[in-house]
Formats: sequence, C-alpha cells, structure tokens
Amino acid sequence: MRFHMLTLAAAAVVASAPVHAKTIRVNADDASANESLQEALILAEPGDVVELGAGTWKLTDGLSLDVAGVTLRGAGAGADGTILDFTEQRGAGEGLLVTSDDVFLTSFAVLNTRGDGIKSKGADRIVYHQLRVEWTAGPKETNGAYGIYPVESTDVLVDSVYVRGASDAGIYVGQSKNIVVRNSIATENVAGIEIENSYDADVYDNIAFRNTGGILVFDLPSLPMQGGHNVRVFDNVVSDNSTPNFAPKGNIVASVPTGTGVLVMANRNVEVFDNLFDQNGTANVMIVGYRYEHKDPKYQPLPRAIVVRDNEHGKAGYAPAFPGGAEMAAAFGGAIPPVLWDGSGDAIVNEGVGVLSLNLPDVATPQSEAKPSPVDLRRADLPPALPGIVLPAAMEAKVR
Repeated sequence: MRFHMLTLAAAAVVASAPVHAKTIRVNADDASANESLQEALILAEPGDVVELGAGTWKLTDGLSLDVAGVTLRGAGAGADGTILDFTEQRGAGEGLLVTSDDVFLTSFAVLNTRGDGIKSKGADRIVYHQLRVEWTAGPKETNGAYGIYPVESTDVLVDSVYVRGASDAGIYVGQSKNIVVRNSIATENVAGIEIENSYDADVYDNIAFRNTGGILVFDLPSLPMQGGHNVRVFDNVVSDNSTPNFAPKGNIVASVPTGTGVLVMANRNVEVFDNLFDQNGTANVMIVGYRYEHKDPKYQPLPRAIVVRDNEHGKAGYAPAFPGGAEMAAAFGGAIPPVLWDGSGDAIVNEGVGVLSLNLPDVATPQSEAKPSPVDLRRADLPPALPGIVLPAAMEAKVR
C-alpha cells in the first residue's frame, strides 16, 4: 500500500510540475530515511537536485532512480559528509540502481551493500564523481561483486572515486562506449579497474594498488556487445597488487593471478603507456588469449594490436601465482620478466625490459605445452596512436 500511494503521489506531482528545477533536501535523521529518500528519487523531475543531508544513513533497502537529468548530491565537497550505510540491507541487490540518462552522482559514500555498490544500466552520459564505495571489513568472498558499475551505456565518466573490497571489480565499465575513468583509487578488490566488452576508453591518472589485479581489459564471449577495442591505459600507478584472489568460484576474475598489474585479454587496439609499475609479483603487464571453453561462434579470443610502451617498471615477476610459476621464476634467476605474453595474437612491447613468451601460438594449445623463453617484441613501425576520448562538454562541466 505504501508503494502504491508513493506511485500515485509521484504521478500527481509530475502532472503539476513547475517549469523550473528545484532542490529536494532529505535528512539522514529522518525516522523513515529510506522511504523519504526513495520518495524523493521518485518525485524528482529532470533538472532537479536531490540533496542528501550530512551524517550516516542507516538503510535497509536498495534505492533506484529512473528519472533523467537528476543530480544526487551529498553534503560537502568530498565523499565523507554523507554516508549511505547498507550494513543492515535486507535484500541482495545493489545500494543504488540508476536506469536514466544524464544523471550526476556526487559527494557521498556507499558502504557494505549485499550486492553491487552503485550500478547504472542503459544510462547514457552518466557521471560518477567524488564517491566512495567500500566494504569496510576488507576483502571477503561475500562482499558485493562491483563497486562502481556502469553497463550498456554511451558516454561514461568516472572521476575521483575510491573503491575497496569488491569481490569482482572495484570500478567496472562493461558493454559501453566512450568511457573515461580517471583520478580514482582502487584497492583491495579482486580487479581494481576493469574495462570489459567496451569500445573507446581512456583509463588514466588512477592508483590501483593492493588488488589481486590492478587494471583489466577483457573481452568475453556470449555477451550482446563484443569486440572490445580502442582502450588506452596510461599515467596510472599500478603497484603492490598482492591481495589473494577472493572472487567466488566460477567467476572469470577468479582466474586472475595474484600479483598482476595490467591484464589484457582478447581485446584489440589497446595501448598501455606512461604508467608506473612496481611490486607486482606475477607480472607488471600480461597479454593473453581467452583459453576457456565457450559456445559463441562469433567470439574472437586473441589479443590483437596490443602496444606496451614507455612505462616505468619496478620490481615484478618475483612470485608468479600461476601453475608452474615458481619453477619458471627459479629458471630465470628468481624472477620472470615484467611483461608476460602467452604467445597468442599480436603484441608490441617497446620497452627497455624483458618479455617472457609462453610460446602458445593459439588458445587451443594447452598451457601444459608452454615453452617459456625471452622474446624481443620491439618494432619501429608502431600502429597509429589511438585518439583521446572526448566526452560531451556538459559532462565535463559538472566536475569542474
């Protein structure tokens, strides 16, 4: 009955809505804060600001927003003035689900959701800004899968967010186009930052540390959007990705070796450059094909036109966490080279560091047949550099 009355109220307000945008303020100390906030998100109109009061909100149910052009803003200029605490969440869903375009999420924290932290689906021109999503008990298999989770969208900006403890990926962008992930920190997740089955993405000026894997660029089979390509990973600090993998069994990222800096799998036209790598025990950069069974006849499992150049490499390869890795490191004097390639597809590594190839020419060759050897993948004729991503000016204006 309560939901029915809210729906009728929302319809009545829309019918008599004022022409000018308004600010809807909701306070954390409201006795029915969960209902009051959800009601505000239902009653909001395009252009409105839903302003969250300062303090810690004790929420038991997930929230949803399906009105275009709404700003959801916390108190203060950072992510700690307004805290949405879902520790007592009853359902298994996300903390906040957005399904509308031109939404601006800024200046609040989301804690301890049972499912994903903040998810947006089919939400074009969405901006995630100055947010914190965290599972405060640290890495646990029972944590939500994703922290920041935009999917199936065009024009995505993730700027100045902090994510800790996701059992899949802290910052994940999937099946989307025209993406920027920048100025963010991902720590103690399985995957710090992941770009999956997406086109045209820039990932830069981020810190990915103490994850299982720092930054992943994947393309997976049996998804509506395939052929991930044109991804630039640059000017990031990717270090000490030493957290043991705590993903649930059966999850694709459960196979990511602890100690992986950047992992590129089955993508094409990916550039990894001007990054600082250090203390990644398996490898600073891994380039591999997709070596798992699938039934998708259109899927392309090989990495193609992957360029690694002009990075700064610290210590790496001293504790490779894959079958036979310890023996391989011993054979190479205690550590394998910082860049590891399985030998499939096409990779160019113009670096002053070693590259180890497993010499597996295709994904059908069993890994047991690996014949590791150093290789020189340098080439003078690099492919044309990928262009930078340009987002709509209105999106950039929101974060200035």
